[in-house]
Amino acid sequence: MTTKTTERDVAKVSILGSESIIVGFHLTEYIIRDVLTSIPASNYVLITDTNLAPIYLDTYTKAFKKISQEIYQDKKEPRFFTRVLPPGEMSKSRKVKADIEDWLLSNAVTRDTCFLAMGGGVIGDLIGFVAATFMRGTPFVQIPTTLLAMVDSSIGGKTAIDVPAGKNLVGAFWQPKRIFIDINFLKTLPEREFANGMAELIKTAAISDENDFCKLENGVEAIRHAVLGNDSNEPNQGATLDTRTDAQAMLMDVILASVRFKAYVVTNDEREGGLRGLLNFGHSIGHGIEAIVSPLMLHGECVSVGCMKEAELARNLGHLNQVAVGRLSRCFQSYGLPISMDEKKVKDRIGNIYCHVDDIMEIMKVDKKNQGDKKRIVMLSAIGKTLEPRASIIADADIQKVLAPEQLVLPVTESSPSRAINKNVSLTTPGSKSISNRALLIAALGKGTVRVKNLLHSDDTQFMLAALKSLNAADFEWEDNGETLVVHGGGGRLSVPDKEVYVGNAGTASRFLTSVLTMIPTAENAKQPTAILTGNARMKQRPIAPLLDALKANGADIVSLEKEGFLPISVTPNGGLKGGRIELSASISSQYVSSILLCAPYATEQVELVLVGGQVISQPYIDMTIAMMESFGAVVERLPENTYRIKQTTYKNPDHYVVESDASSATYPLAIAAITGTTCTVTSIGSSSLQGDATFAINVLRPMGCTVVQTETATTVTGPPIGQLRPLPSIDMETMTDAFMTATVLAAVTSPADPKGENITRIHGIANQRVKECDRIAAMVHELTKFGVQASELPDGIQIHGKPIKDLKAPKEGVHTYDDHRIAMSFSVFATVVPHGTIIMDKKCVEKTWPNWWDDLEHKLGVRLNGIDLGHKLTAAEKSLGHTITASSNKVSKNMDASKSMVIVGMRGVGKTTLGQYAAEVLGFKFIDVDIYFEDTLKTTVFDFINTWGWDQFRIKESECLKQLLCKDSEYNREYVISCGGGIIETAESREILKEHTKRGGKVLHLVRDLDQVVRYLNRDKTRPMFGEDMMNVWRRRRSWYKEVCNFEFVAYANSIVDDGYVSPTEWLAIKKDLKRFLFFISGRDTNQVNTTAGRVGVPTTFVSLTSKDLNSVLGKLEEICEGADAVELRVDLLQKPDEKSEMTDIEYVGEQLALLRRMVPIPVIFTVRSKGQAGAFPDNDEEGMFELLSWGQCWGCEYIDVEICWTPATIEKLVATKSQSLIISSWHDVQNTTPWDDKAIQLKYETAEKYGDIIKLVGNAQTFQDNMALETFRTSKTGGKDLIAINMGAAGQLSRVINECLTPITHTALPHKAAPGQLSLAEINKARHLIGLLPAQHFWLIGTPIQHSMSPTLHNTGFQVLGLPHHYGLLECHMVEYAEDAIFKDPNFGGASVTIPHKVAIMKYLDEVTENAKAIGAVNTIFVRDSIVNGEKKREFIGENTDYIGMKRRIQSLMLDPSNPPQQGLVIGGGGTARAALYTLQKMGIQKIYLWNRTTSKAHDLQKDFKDIIDIEVIESLDAKIEPGVIISTVPADSGIELPELLYGGIKGIICDMAYKPRRTKLLLQAERKGWSCVEGIEILISQGIAQFELWTGKRAPIHKIEEEVLKKYEL
Repeated sequence: MTTKTTERDVAKVSILGSESIIVGFHLTEYIIRDVLTSIPASNYVLITDTNLAPIYLDTYTKAFKKISQEIYQDKKEPRFFTRVLPPGEMSKSRKVKADIEDWLLSNAVTRDTCFLAMGGGVIGDLIGFVAATFMRGTPFVQIPTTLLAMVDSSIGGKTAIDVPAGKNLVGAFWQPKRIFIDINFLKTLPEREFANGMAELIKTAAISDENDFCKLENGVEAIRHAVLGNDSNEPNQGATLDTRTDAQAMLMDVILASVRFKAYVVTNDEREGGLRGLLNFGHSIGHGIEAIVSPLMLHGECVSVGCMKEAELARNLGHLNQVAVGRLSRCFQSYGLPISMDEKKVKDRIGNIYCHVDDIMEIMKVDKKNQGDKKRIVMLSAIGKTLEPRASIIADADIQKVLAPEQLVLPVTESSPSRAINKNVSLTTPGSKSISNRALLIAALGKGTVRVKNLLHSDDTQFMLAALKSLNAADFEWEDNGETLVVHGGGGRLSVPDKEVYVGNAGTASRFLTSVLTMIPTAENAKQPTAILTGNARMKQRPIAPLLDALKANGADIVSLEKEGFLPISVTPNGGLKGGRIELSASISSQYVSSILLCAPYATEQVELVLVGGQVISQPYIDMTIAMMESFGAVVERLPENTYRIKQTTYKNPDHYVVESDASSATYPLAIAAITGTTCTVTSIGSSSLQGDATFAINVLRPMGCTVVQTETATTVTGPPIGQLRPLPSIDMETMTDAFMTATVLAAVTSPADPKGENITRIHGIANQRVKECDRIAAMVHELTKFGVQASELPDGIQIHGKPIKDLKAPKEGVHTYDDHRIAMSFSVFATVVPHGTIIMDKKCVEKTWPNWWDDLEHKLGVRLNGIDLGHKLTAAEKSLGHTITASSNKVSKNMDASKSMVIVGMRGVGKTTLGQYAAEVLGFKFIDVDIYFEDTLKTTVFDFINTWGWDQFRIKESECLKQLLCKDSEYNREYVISCGGGIIETAESREILKEHTKRGGKVLHLVRDLDQVVRYLNRDKTRPMFGEDMMNVWRRRRSWYKEVCNFEFVAYANSIVDDGYVSPTEWLAIKKDLKRFLFFISGRDTNQVNTTAGRVGVPTTFVSLTSKDLNSVLGKLEEICEGADAVELRVDLLQKPDEKSEMTDIEYVGEQLALLRRMVPIPVIFTVRSKGQAGAFPDNDEEGMFELLSWGQCWGCEYIDVEICWTPATIEKLVATKSQSLIISSWHDVQNTTPWDDKAIQLKYETAEKYGDIIKLVGNAQTFQDNMALETFRTSKTGGKDLIAINMGAAGQLSRVINECLTPITHTALPHKAAPGQLSLAEINKARHLIGLLPAQHFWLIGTPIQHSMSPTLHNTGFQVLGLPHHYGLLECHMVEYAEDAIFKDPNFGGASVTIPHKVAIMKYLDEVTENAKAIGAVNTIFVRDSIVNGEKKREFIGENTDYIGMKRRIQSLMLDPSNPPQQGLVIGGGGTARAALYTLQKMGIQKIYLWNRTTSKAHDLQKDFKDIIDIEVIESLDAKIEPGVIISTVPADSGIELPELLYGGIKGIICDMAYKPRRTKLLLQAERKGWSCVEGIEILISQGIAQFELWTGKRAPIHKIEEEVLKKYEL
């Protein structure tokens, strides 16, 4: 009923016996007054979120105060509380619920309370559950603010919170006292959220009332305008009936319809006994999808896809017809909702997340609607009706079959008797696509109303229908449950559409609409000055140049926007189609001819169309067009020499028009009869057909040995026994080109009547099939070859060698369909006889012409089918009790498939082959070059192909090769590194293929080098010209394309190149080292991130903040600046590109700076772009620029990305969802001092940061010392949560920096300035921590004798001093290890010790643990301490290590050209303890053949024996032995006088290490140096092993250069 108040006209809906749902516009005061009078309470608690509070909270607060005063006057007014929560699903948690309850109790809120939940579903669910449990139940009111909440979650009393096991698993049924649906809230709703809610309205109408569904179908513009339009100055528009617009009335009507149905269901089934399950239409499958892709896709978007899948399931089971499925599809799409996970907008949102069928099915197991292990799904039987008044039990196999993206077709020869193919079939094929599109266009241009029946419900006709609507060409409506399309013709009226006309890959629509756009007379009163026609990537490769040339010659103003002669095009109206004589080349496509013919009656002059340029292609289609035009009243006169004269007229629409069935589609069931030896009758195609393909049975199947009977309206085919089809030596299929693929698959299984005869079929006259959805001739050859069938291309056709069926082998990767419906259907015919079953990929492509082909193939033709999904499944880590760990818990991006191939793109000469081969080696992949694959596949060289066919054809073929390499069924799709030619990204098709690869979990790596260096490199080789184009111009054209397709970028930084243009070997090795680190990171093998575990050695962890404008200015100091730091922060906002880098973009400059930083320091990088409002330099108003930079930080493989939480949540969520291996530091800097540590505002900031970040960074603003205490109280309250960086800015806040233990930002004296006020150096922090008792001084010792001249105290004490550590290293000289017991084991401040002779073995008995390294070497030279908790008590453990081998390994490997490829042979000289470490070192470096020599041979054999189970050692009796060591380590004293035989140095330049360190250059080293060998001094090893000890003890990177400087200074004394 409708009720009128003095101010508002509202509608009330009854639910559970009470009119408690109130719907209207502008209801704020109405709501407050009704609540205060109808639900009296002492306390009213309004809870909303931070999105709504700034817009509505103040208004509601003032209204409450005003009306409360009016009602209570002198009485005590009730208290009014408000609370604001962070938006999003994360708020629907136990923790937030408990926080609210604690807050209520702290304010003495009692049971006499009414809750008002103002928000979307999250707020309603949460506050409803709070009300249900607070004080054992209190009344609450729903004020839904989103369309979805209005028509769904607010009605029915379901309340819940989320728990780790899943969504809505803990809750209660608690009915609200009122549900106020104020439609005005929708005016501030984002368009995507509006569409999100429309999914629920469409779903409800689909299951409840066809009339309501028709309103949604036909009222799209009005409904959208009521929400999204803004053309009224009336302040309370719609509040009363007299101010309510028609659009508002329509919107309120459809909302009320949905609300009433849900209220009816809830009233009759409050607790979900059965009827209420109907409301879950689309949700069973939709929730399975949502669990994987949330929050990147919204609930309604997932339900939209779910509805379509469940409708297709009903169609597959025979409950629903295709017309209803088509109507449902169109309705969802008209409101901007997705209907498939393959849509571009879906992939743009979810990135590389893949919804595998098995994962969806696993999630569906825990659906509350299930009956035990049986799944229940709502089955539609028609629009507005369901099969049962409840959800129906559906078998898993049926669900899987519909959900699966691939189809397994099983051969009829292997079917059981109970599942045998139908021997005699009669069926009608869908309406002709060609006739449907022509009928739509003619009827729209015609005058009067026509009812069109048997229209094909497909993608192509949908694109045509949508285009005609956008051009305002006609008005359309549906009748007879969608069986009839009523077209109210516009008589030729056309206007410029508001947005571009998109036709996907619909060739017919694109060609016809090209001419239609030239008919638009003027752009007057239009929003856009031009009409734009575009399509998908493949459509942009299909030529329309002859049509464009003809129209432009006739005066049309047409511009190709990307590539001349291809879509997209822009048409500027200039008076309409001119007419007169039009010359058109018709040798490529008859659709060009039909396009002009169809529009010609409306030209301003009579058209005389002359076809030139050779043989006219597909004449039957031209004849079809003319016949249809004449049936609508046009007059077309055929003149000699392919000329047509078309009289000016207006089409006259008949009352009815029946679209003839599609003759091309009819070939498939007829061909199944032919290949399987059965009988099939197609009742809708006969000899009277307008279509050339109707002759297929007579001209193809009959000569192949079939019995054919054809009447005017039907065709019957009976095939010969299986295997007895005959080849066709030569057949011209020019009149039925689309059917050639059907003939081709039949030809593959022919056998000649004469066993010795030729078994070859040759098909001619099909050249136009090269420019269809794909190059169909090449595609058929390629796919047949996979089965072992010999096939080849002819100039205008194809040649196929027949093969016995038993010898066919289906490819395990399946048939690639190239998004071509006819390839999919042809090979499904072929698959009916191929042994063991054939997988058809991308089965959905058949929807272009026969949407229910698979249903008919199974249920009408009797072919067995199974669903298959070859995509990537979720790993165990990506699941949580059947649910994925979504972006909100920062794991969604981990869905990247590590085994997917990596594609490398980049300019010629950047090193794609060299570095690609190295990348394959690092990743354990194989390597392939696209050019090599191209040449192997086409049996020609790239050079010859380009010379013969030109660059355009090369690019098309190159794209096809790339598509073949990366298709799901290709062996190259996994565990390959694929190197592409520099120009691969020149075509939109290739770019789409690469982007699709990234969305499916693959990696596309853009390889970048300094372009000047690349040009110098290329110019060295005069045999490889630049094809006449300046390299810099090529780069300028391509650079944005490279960045568009890649999801990773590696900058191969080289400081300089040598004179011949090459990068020097040492620079190249540095690049390889950088690349290895990069690859290890992005593949997850070694993410190089800081161990922030509480209590670890090395607390606090820190990062140094760089503040330079250009890192080149501090290049020599970078290692010093980073000494002791655990990570380094690149402040991108502070970088300033120098003038000499003007050719670089700002982003390219940042990438180079990052590469430079990584070259100098190995620690992880924190990538930060600090905005001005957050104490940085980046503009506050450039969110897009900010997140573009942050996204590149991810692409460059930065270990950490700092993301400020002040930006738009959706933008942050999108970045977080694609973070790959990068960890997110979500940061907030309280520059304005608005979020003190003891205020609830900082708690909200914490919760927001917790939602997005792996690490939370909160920076306060200390005015007093007490602010630090407040911070520490806050920090303590977060113990056990995510890693927290909590500090205060300013001098007063320095104490907080000292106390903070996780990644404290630090500065360094070598930096130009501090990054923030109050920032301290690491040394300052360590000294302060010692002073306040957080860092006790430790004692370290050198134990042994003699040790008085040791360098170790200098080494370690220098390191302690530089880093500000309070420790001390001293000498403990003793000839018996027992004398050191007190210093080591009884001193609580003992930190560690170096152990030298004679105690390296004796010390082991005192240790709790000895490392495997020390065990193998048989000696301990280092003791370190670790604390652990045992039975609740702290226990100190003493651990022995040997760092001698670490010192040797580090120094020797630093001199190797490539440490990953060490020399084959190594030699150790000596037989003592150090020799043991040397032998172990060689083995750890990967040297295969290890020799040992000692003067006392028996000692050498003893060592060999000791290592027999660990290292394969060969003892040599003499140094004159014929060996070729690349590494030699001498462990004998310097005074031993050893010199090596000249022969031992050989012709190679090796590395020699002498462990004796006095003198520095021993006699042995001097000899080796003269031979050109690299030398390692003993003192270098001493320092290196000491550095290893220092880092083991402190957990910090040692200040190596300062330590070396001090040690060598003392050594020289």
